[in-house]
Amino acid sequence: MAQCVIVVPCYNEASRLNTAEFRNYLARAPHVSMLFVNDGSSDDTLAVLQRMQAALPEQVEVLDMAKNSGKGEAVRLGLLQALERKDAVYAGFWDADLATPLSAIDDLLNVCLAEPNVEMVLASRVKLLGREIERLAVRHYLGRVFATCASLVLSIPVYDTQCGAKLFRVTPKLPEMLQKPFCSRWIFDVELIARFLQLHGPDRQKARGLIYEFPLFRWTDVPGSKVRPRDFFIAMAELWTIWRTYPPPKPTAKADSAMAAETPKP
Repeated sequence: MAQCVIVVPCYNEASRLNTAEFRNYLARAPHVSMLFVNDGSSDDTLAVLQRMQAALPEQVEVLDMAKNSGKGEAVRLGLLQALERKDAVYAGFWDADLATPLSAIDDLLNVCLAEPNVEMVLASRVKLLGREIERLAVRHYLGRVFATCASLVLSIPVYDTQCGAKLFRVTPKLPEMLQKPFCSRWIFDVELIARFLQLHGPDRQKARGLIYEFPLFRWTDVPGSKVRPRDFFIAMAELWTIWRTYPPPKPTAKADSAMAAETPKP
């Protein structure tokens, strides 16, 4: 039985969903299953997903949402359904466009195996020697500004909150994080981290030890992305909402100086 369930939110992905890539990966990864969430698509996405489910019934499940509710809600409901599986040890979500290759699932799993205290692994797009991170320049620089602001809102230094690949160790706190719909539509990833931190109490230094950022070996900007540069301003407004909804604990002078030193710079 698969011990890792990956939720894949899909909205009008019929023409670009690489079903062959998903099937090939699952054929060599019996420890992983996929839960595809059709987020009220108006094209043939549901039919494409159902054909994949028929081909791999043991590893593919489809959750059909009648109404388009946004990626965050699709991920939330998908994860809640994944957590109903008694054999699930890890659960996560992955962007359907495969900008992050499926092989990275095993990289994130290896972090959990090597670091038993880690409960959340974030894939991070860090352009390093030996890595192939192909990202449009404007998105990179806007992303650096956003990451700095997100780090200040969360009171922890995070390099990349928005990469669409994350993995969680299944713990009693995980379903608690997912009980309520997100107040943010565009940056639910940040809100998810904020909920995680809030559930683990006011000691942000301790909570930091439960989160791990893994620098991806490969990531590619896929044509047809629904995210536009102007959405940056919507995201900044939602950051304010998250800060008001999940206010960070008042830092001590020591923690404040440490945070200032570690916050990612644009």
